[in-house]
Amino acid sequence: MQAVILAAGMGKRLKELTQDNTKCMVEVNGVTLIDRMLHQIDKQHLSRIVIVIGYQGQKLIDYIATLNINTPIIYVNNPIFDKTNNIYSLALAKDWLCKDDTLLFESDLIFEDAVIEALVNDPRDTLALVDKYESWMDGTCVKLAADDSIAAFVPGKQFQFNEIKDYYKTVNIYKFSRHFSETHYVPFLDAYSKALGDNEYYEQVLRVITMLDEPEIKAKRLNGELWYEIDDIQDLDIAASMFAPEASEKVKMVQKRYGGYWRYPQILDFCYLVNPYFPPQKMIDEIKASFEKLIAQYPSGMEVNSLLAAKNFNVKQDNIVVGNGAAELIKALMGYLSGKVGFIKPTFEEYSNRYDETNAVIFMSQKKNFIYTAQDLIDFYDKSDISNLVIVNPDNPSGNYIPKKEIINLLKWAKQKEINLIIDESFVDFADEENASIIEQTILDDNPNLFVMKSISKSYGVPGLRLGILASGNKKAIEELKQDVAIWNINSFAEFYMQIEEKYRKDYIEGLRKYRQERERIQKQLENLSGISIASSQANYIMVELLGDITATELTERLLLKHKILVKDLSGKIRSGKYIRIAIRNEEDNNRLLSALQEELML
Repeated sequence: MQAVILAAGMGKRLKELTQDNTKCMVEVNGVTLIDRMLHQIDKQHLSRIVIVIGYQGQKLIDYIATLNINTPIIYVNNPIFDKTNNIYSLALAKDWLCKDDTLLFESDLIFEDAVIEALVNDPRDTLALVDKYESWMDGTCVKLAADDSIAAFVPGKQFQFNEIKDYYKTVNIYKFSRHFSETHYVPFLDAYSKALGDNEYYEQVLRVITMLDEPEIKAKRLNGELWYEIDDIQDLDIAASMFAPEASEKVKMVQKRYGGYWRYPQILDFCYLVNPYFPPQKMIDEIKASFEKLIAQYPSGMEVNSLLAAKNFNVKQDNIVVGNGAAELIKALMGYLSGKVGFIKPTFEEYSNRYDETNAVIFMSQKKNFIYTAQDLIDFYDKSDISNLVIVNPDNPSGNYIPKKEIINLLKWAKQKEINLIIDESFVDFADEENASIIEQTILDDNPNLFVMKSISKSYGVPGLRLGILASGNKKAIEELKQDVAIWNINSFAEFYMQIEEKYRKDYIEGLRKYRQERERIQKQLENLSGISIASSQANYIMVELLGDITATELTERLLLKHKILVKDLSGKIRSGKYIRIAIRNEEDNNRLLSALQEELML
């Protein structure tokens, strides 16, 4: 068996990275793509490696000569690489295809060894390597029959988004038997090139072949093996984290992205906090139906959007401000406040990160699982000179919850002490207590020192819309904050969501009921696992303490690298390094997490 690598292209989308080097000379974590690929192929002890070169060809030859590859390398030159596509490059190597069984690679791929091994160890002699389609993928897709035959090739122009559940993406790695090349691929390659020219793609030849009664080629489905195609700098950035050489570095690089995990293969995100039971499909369909109009229209300004928020939360327009996520409003609010601020730790740190730490007065509970009551806070801060107090309720990551009645008592104390009370109730809708929110007009009217923050992402399950609101009885402060944010601080999709949200209120209530039910189930399941202790939570996450020798960082690494599950390592918040936070998702996802936890905790 031999390998053929197509490496003639220019890689224009990588811009300055390929100004003086061919695409496969781009580095991922300090190692070029071609260096990595050649050493992986070298382990297979093949008869030869045929590389089709073009752009910066001699530089590539000189570089490969320094890599100490044991397998003999033969170069085929494409002198018109800038005028042709890869069908021409492969046609230049067609004689080699007929000399031996072949592994065919495109040179802009990065993959783990298991990808090659999956192809080589499969007893079938002619295979197209494919993977289940995900949103980060681009290029040719296929539909498969139950026996792995390729029912249809789906080029980009014929891609139908309503059919993606049936699609597999070609990995651009193939195994051709010598017989297949002689009787099928090369004859059709010659005919296709003569009919349609050299500015085509070699996959089009395979597409024609699959229409035959006996095409001979089957699909080889990957099962979680990692690979990535690098076309631009974003791909390069993601590949760097996926293929980081050290486990700890890989986890850090993934975590610091703070989202966007749809671009990663098969990662199940238990780190970021949403509601899997809302919005309902009908609401999603309604937004889809207005997509073309919304994407082409400017959103309204703050006056209209605060009116929509006021309608949804049953308060007056001049008591509420809408933000591009709660994060925008937190920044604006912390810039508005002055004097000393009371912060609780461990907690959500965006508030304290946005304020001068020299003016922070920290309360940290000494009770198990960092629980505290309203009275604990009153006792601690009663003789301090704070001007503001920030409380996340339920708190994050502990899940500690202060009932509404106690919050009202705390509010009375704060008003008497002339302290601004900032309550972040982004998770309060998940609490078992009915009507737990303090966003009520009468409460706001009676307490101009009260500011209530709410992230719409958390309980309403729409983090991609970036919506948050801040309500307060201090109308002057609300007006100043409205002036502080951009005139179009939310997009048309977020505005449309607020416009239709009220119609789906019953669905929201039902979604919360399902969520509480699933939270109770998974808490019971976690309690049955040895080696951990959990904090009772009223939010959409659970804080887990590790009782054995394993640290939070070690468990986080194992879950991501072995199970593709991302959880929150709380070592940065809690010094013991023995706590993680897990989001609560739907039953299927939660069962996958429980299984992974059980496996790792038993090691």
